[in-house]
Amino acid sequence: MEVRAKKSLGQHFLTDLSIAQRIADALIVRPSARNNAEGGNDEGNDAVGQEENGSADVLRIGPKEDGPADVLEIGPGMGVLTQFLLQRQDIRLRMVEIDRESVDYLLVHFPQVNGALIEGDFLKLDLGTFFKDRFCIIGNFPYNISSQIFFKILDYKDSVPQVVCMIQKEVAERIAEKPGSKTYGILSVLLQAWYDIEYLFTVGEGAFNPPPKVKSAVIRLVRNSRADLGCDEGLFKSVVKTAFNQRRKTMRNSLRPIVSAKAIRENWDEGQTAALLSDPVFDLRPERLGVEDFISLTRMLQ
Repeated sequence: MEVRAKKSLGQHFLTDLSIAQRIADALIVRPSARNNAEGGNDEGNDAVGQEENGSADVLRIGPKEDGPADVLEIGPGMGVLTQFLLQRQDIRLRMVEIDRESVDYLLVHFPQVNGALIEGDFLKLDLGTFFKDRFCIIGNFPYNISSQIFFKILDYKDSVPQVVCMIQKEVAERIAEKPGSKTYGILSVLLQAWYDIEYLFTVGEGAFNPPPKVKSAVIRLVRNSRADLGCDEGLFKSVVKTAFNQRRKTMRNSLRPIVSAKAIRENWDEGQTAALLSDPVFDLRPERLGVEDFISLTRMLQ
């Protein structure tokens, strides 16, 4: 019995067991385990320094420091990654799978997942129903919904201290990219505001069945110590999205609607609006601004 890969679900099943083992090993649930984790950057991609914001502290994710950590695997498919996660004594694994055929396969070939396997759409789940404490996320994310998965993870950022995932290589590079690059964008800023991001390694097309038309990559996101942005979070998201949706424009032009809304709210005259827009940050395009720059800009526009 095998599961048919369904194009509508973006399924490309990992078949390379060595890659699956490396992904499973990349999940760190105790700070002391970091030195044993997979950290190689196979194609010379620089890892974002995960220790800078105290992220090691938030890796103590079990209900007790000596207890197993709760982990959710997204899209286990035929269990190629699942089998290695089940071998780990330091985690308590749950899985979410939308494909009924995959669910049946897992229950037959991995009977120990019975009771831990959630049949449903990750994007529609209330994760608080299944996890009362913090939990990690791991998985081979479907390419067609990977961005939506990350946006949902951001909704649970205070409950998700770590994410290890395989996604399309271009998306992985974009998420881990630093300001100044053409690939730096919305997800880069929103995720880097809350997570330290490491590009771990690249995976070729031949590791999958059916093989995708693009390369994949494994990244690790570790929650930093930021408790809040120090600005309106909803406006922060709006500023970032509005700016990058018109990334060829300067901030002065792309953010004009948000500036106008503030001027109306504050009952400003033209001189006050012009004074705000005279700040040098409005001369820049969005890819030149780091997370802290966007936070400062949001404070100006509140």
